[in-house]
Amino acid sequence: MLVAENITKKFSGVTALDNVCLELHEGKVNAILGENGAGKSTLMKILSGVYQEYEGQLLWNGRPVRFLGTKEAQDAGIAIIHQELNLIPYLSITENIFLGQELETIWGALNKKKMRQTTTELLKKLKLDVDPDTQVNELKVGQQQLVEIAKALLLNPQVIIMDEPTSAITDQEVETLFDIINELKQENKTIAYISHKLDELFRIADRYIVLRDGKSIESGEMAGINQDQLIQKMVGREIFVHQKPALSVSQDQLLSVQHFSLKRSAKRPELVLDNLSFTLKRGEILGIFGLMGAGRTELFEALFGLHPALTSGKVSIERQEVKITSPVEAVKAGLALVPEDRKRDGIVPIMEVKQNISLASLGYHVEKNGVLNNNAEAQLADKYIQELGIKTSSSGQLIKNLSGGNQQKAILGKWLATHPKILLLDEPTRGIDVHAKSEIYRLILQLAASGLGILMVSSELPEIFAVSDRVLVLSEGKLTLETPIENATEDKLLKAAISKK
Repeated sequence: MLVAENITKKFSGVTALDNVCLELHEGKVNAILGENGAGKSTLMKILSGVYQEYEGQLLWNGRPVRFLGTKEAQDAGIAIIHQELNLIPYLSITENIFLGQELETIWGALNKKKMRQTTTELLKKLKLDVDPDTQVNELKVGQQQLVEIAKALLLNPQVIIMDEPTSAITDQEVETLFDIINELKQENKTIAYISHKLDELFRIADRYIVLRDGKSIESGEMAGINQDQLIQKMVGREIFVHQKPALSVSQDQLLSVQHFSLKRSAKRPELVLDNLSFTLKRGEILGIFGLMGAGRTELFEALFGLHPALTSGKVSIERQEVKITSPVEAVKAGLALVPEDRKRDGIVPIMEVKQNISLASLGYHVEKNGVLNNNAEAQLADKYIQELGIKTSSSGQLIKNLSGGNQQKAILGKWLATHPKILLLDEPTRGIDVHAKSEIYRLILQLAASGLGILMVSSELPEIFAVSDRVLVLSEGKLTLETPIENATEDKLLKAAISKK
């Protein structure tokens, strides 16, 4: 139905896809498998017209095509349901489904009656029993996911791309989704299905396509393969050559987290984190691995005081119980958080490097009685620019003009200026080049050697092996494995990330 031939896609010189070949078969669920960063989402965005610049060609029903946008792909019969919901919360279900596809009366007015009627039919098909006039923000995440599917089905597509459709929905909603997928197969629709949850793929997928490190590895029938074989094809490489030096870690307990849970919201009591317990020693690097939706970022946010009303459990720092109800209290308790989304949450792009570095410690080092000391701010910035090797023309350069790796170093400098005891690193090398990664690894190892306790979330298994002393694995909010790094293997960690306790 849809064929990709020798697709290559580069971003700023970094090759995301390297001569990838793929076939989506009609009337089948085609499972797209691979670790985080394998190139799955990039390829799907090419198939659906999000990215127009690439090498290679697409064949649609045997004919070469190059979509110039998502509208062209939709008109051809290709719909994509993105992992991040693409709905407008304060519009109704009907308004979201018909956004950009509005129906008009012969007088040029909106045909609200016809749109509402069509929405009702789509919702009935999807077994979603809600009023089409309901605002999307009043729906549960699983219901919103079904609205996304309804939006995709509106144009009667021939190919439907689903990117991690079950990452944020309940088991009951998953069953509903599977029923819908089976009905779509009966209608001879072609489905590309991205998921890390191998157990569900063995239930619904007909074929598998494995990507690894931006390359197509293998494809075949699901009936002829088992879970261990699939995991091997997904991982299939040598362990990362840079291993953490075997240093003796202090037995001094720095952090203790006991029976730690987090609710999704006040209105939705289901648990995002479910009864987690672990410890961190002084000078130890504790790697945290898990797939999308495992609860890794939510764990850091909860520890840092972002969701105090939704959090329960006991947290102790240096054997003293602490109640952290805000990020300000977290900083005072000795915590620092380097966030996953560097551009959105880590930097203020229109401010200078020195202003970004001083932001978290204004009240401690560079301000007195509400007055900023410019000399102290410049000295503080220069200290961390030198210590961390930040490449910048001066501390007065706008941080947005620095490379991703140097922005990340500046964020580290900002938090080190608060003199933390515990550093929370959420995907610390996401989106930076190989050389910058090695420099970040070196800094992490140096910080641990100086006595900091470090919790590091990473989707990249080689990164976990590069710096961790121990590893925790999360799966859907539960702790499924805790192991010293010397006892860990990529297969073992990936299996724990897929399984549920």
